[in-house]
Amino acid sequence: MKPKYLWRLICVLGIFLGLSCTVSYKFNGASIDYSKIKTIAIADFPNIAESVYPPLANQFMEALRDIYSRQTRLQILNKGGDLELEGEIVGYDIAPMAISADSYAAETKLTLTVKVRFTNNVNPEDSFEKQYSASQNFDSSRMLTDVQDELITLMTQDITESIYNDTVAKW
Repeated sequence: MKPKYLWRLICVLGIFLGLSCTVSYKFNGASIDYSKIKTIAIADFPNIAESVYPPLANQFMEALRDIYSRQTRLQILNKGGDLELEGEIVGYDIAPMAISADSYAAETKLTLTVKVRFTNNVNPEDSFEKQYSASQNFDSSRMLTDVQDELITLMTQDITESIYNDTVAKW
């Protein structure tokens, strides 16, 4: 076989292989079979923690619904979905962390804990019940009221990403 024809044959085979192979990336990390799973029911998460910050439940619910609406094609329902999320906010606690030279707390830790029950009505073996916690430290010279909205946003983001990863991303 002449080199000229061999070169053409290699080019044709390269083009054929290049067109027949595809690589697919999912940037949201979801591993959902949309032919079987079309809906997710996200119930309200009441705040039953000893310390209650009134806007917390609404902020958490908004963040939880938002992550599923932004990163999946699932229709979000209040009840009766192929996937179901329910639970409650069980902890909103503040504790001194670092002690300064004058024996006062130099740093304070705010912890948010959420209990979650996940039901997969399509694949029941994927269902679980689990607690998620996130914490943020802040300087004790600052008042909690000055920093809690910012800290809640960060902790809520951590927890909702963990819930998302455990339910549909399977990381």
